[in-house]
Amino acid sequence: MPFDDLRSFLAALDAAGQLLHITEEVKAEPDIAAAANAMGRVGEGTPALYFDNVEGFTDARIVMNTLGSWPNHAIAMGLPPSTSTREQVDEFIRRWERFPVPPIRRDDPPWRENTVDGADINVFDLLPLFRLNDGDGGFYLDKAAVVSRDPDDPDHFGKQNVGIYRIEVKGPRKLAIQPVPMHDIALHLRRAEERGEDLPIAITIGNDPIITLMASAALRYDESEYEMAGAVRESPYPIAAALLTGLDVPWGSEVVLEGVIEGRKREIEGPFGEFTGHYSGGRNLPVVRVDKVSFRTAPIFESLYLGMPWTELDYLIGPATCVPLYQQLKADFPEVRAVNAMHTHGLLLIISTSKRYGGFAKAVGVRAMTTPHGLGYVKIAIMVDEDVDPFNLPQVMWALSTKVNPAGDLVQLPSMPVMGLDPGASPAGITDKLVIDATTPVAPDTRGHYSQQVRDLPETAAWTAKITAMLSAQ
Repeated sequence: MPFDDLRSFLAALDAAGQLLHITEEVKAEPDIAAAANAMGRVGEGTPALYFDNVEGFTDARIVMNTLGSWPNHAIAMGLPPSTSTREQVDEFIRRWERFPVPPIRRDDPPWRENTVDGADINVFDLLPLFRLNDGDGGFYLDKAAVVSRDPDDPDHFGKQNVGIYRIEVKGPRKLAIQPVPMHDIALHLRRAEERGEDLPIAITIGNDPIITLMASAALRYDESEYEMAGAVRESPYPIAAALLTGLDVPWGSEVVLEGVIEGRKREIEGPFGEFTGHYSGGRNLPVVRVDKVSFRTAPIFESLYLGMPWTELDYLIGPATCVPLYQQLKADFPEVRAVNAMHTHGLLLIISTSKRYGGFAKAVGVRAMTTPHGLGYVKIAIMVDEDVDPFNLPQVMWALSTKVNPAGDLVQLPSMPVMGLDPGASPAGITDKLVIDATTPVAPDTRGHYSQQVRDLPETAAWTAKITAMLSAQ
């Protein structure tokens, strides 16, 4: 049964024992973020956190870590909580191939219950804001789905983007947003500014898990996140028209902020503790003016902690990055078996592939760096053979240990693009990229001595499944 809103997802987490209610009074800072930070240190299988007794707030409901473990991620997809990471990615791929599934429009979304307009808006009163890291330059909305349209082709449904971008609260009606140049909203804004216009947007907070996953995915420019959400949830995704902008927004959102990114206006934003595990500095970024806020009665505010991996962000964007990269590479190279983009939003990839001829794996690695996601993120690609599971890090380390000869297995690409938040970039946005070929050489590349590799016994797979089932039954 797909989830149409955040509340139904929370109920499912609760029923599975994956929602921890924090009943004691906590401080907004540092307790909420620190508790979410701790989830990445406690171990695997951690629950979501629900806070409703926050010092200084009279009526706040805050959830963290909703997608912060593989059991929670599985529940979001309607799978058993015990589903393995690799099985979840494989199921993601199977559903992905059903794209597109057209959305369904519904009347009377719950977020229309309350509205505030114009000068009456004060987001400090409407939202329970808190800092995520002690060095952050302000309050951030970091799990909101932002909707925008291509100003040059506003009626093209697929070019309407739903993405997650960091947003700093700058004033009662003023926000700052980071449109990374590789992302669709940056293209929308550039086209609006070329026309001398502001860019209308809708910022939706407290969403169902599937649209959050899709807003984090590296789709092609004209692929609709709503149509992909329908494929992944195996049911048409419900949407409704935002009251002021007319943008299509999730039907089940808790809060919808509407307004514009003001054309050619920039202000200092930051710093912010980013997914790279480093703070980003202050930079001139576009400014958002909020003109209308709509919200459910007693709304639930959702945020996520990000900082030194692993955090919820890594669970959120890991599979959603693996699958489109796999699909895009597979289209050009059918030999590709699997793609692991779990590590720091795909700044490092591990790709499993068979080879047609010598040098083939290196070519696949270079191609990964020119995909829509790879242009801005993929900095290092590790290539492994088809019999190496890229999600099994001991196997990957074995391949690196025994298959790599630096004399011929490293391909360095100088002065390539990378997202500006990469702390290793110099200058910001430029880096050398590296392909590490940890595959077995094939003709005409005849280096090394790999003819006598030890293989698993034929009966090993059956015994693996048998013992796994026995352990699960204990």
